[in-house]
Amino acid sequence: MIKKILFLCTLSFLMISCGSSKNVSGAYQKTASTISPKTVDVASVKTEATEEVEVKEVTVADKIIWTAVTYKGVPYRFGGMTKKGMDCSGLIFTSFQLREVPIARSSREMYRQGEKISLREVQRGDLLFFKTRGRRGPINHVGLVTSVDNGDVRFIHSTTSQGVIVTSLHENYWKRAFIEAKRVL
Repeated sequence: MIKKILFLCTLSFLMISCGSSKNVSGAYQKTASTISPKTVDVASVKTEATEEVEVKEVTVADKIIWTAVTYKGVPYRFGGMTKKGMDCSGLIFTSFQLREVPIARSSREMYRQGEKISLREVQRGDLLFFKTRGRRGPINHVGLVTSVDNGDVRFIHSTTSQGVIVTSLHENYWKRAFIEAKRVL
């Protein structure tokens, strides 16, 4: 009798848990070198309830960020532009180059490009420039904005201590070293 009750409870639990799981399809396909979106009709998408849902079009900035994120965890290497090692400008240069968007190679040269913008105007794909050796020296670091959420600006870059990482501009070190934001796209 107890075996039957345990069997029924187990069977009921399995049916309930399986019935509540949803089939989630991936939004992106990962390849060896980049992440690219699956083809989606961006005009509109109908849900099961037949309501229209607006789908955001994939931008060049999105593609560049997806490329940059594939290098997350790569160690720092001065002058590096491969998965074996990257410096900050190498990460930005390679991410733009793989998406066929021309940009300078060094952070100082990148700083000469684009349009100066305030932090309030920053959006995905913009560049952030830093002076990490004191305010008097030249620009020596660059990061790519990956997200802006309620004033929290997050950017991907390559640091000497941690390699390619995503960081918040709210962190004291980066807040103090920040010089300017630029729009290059």
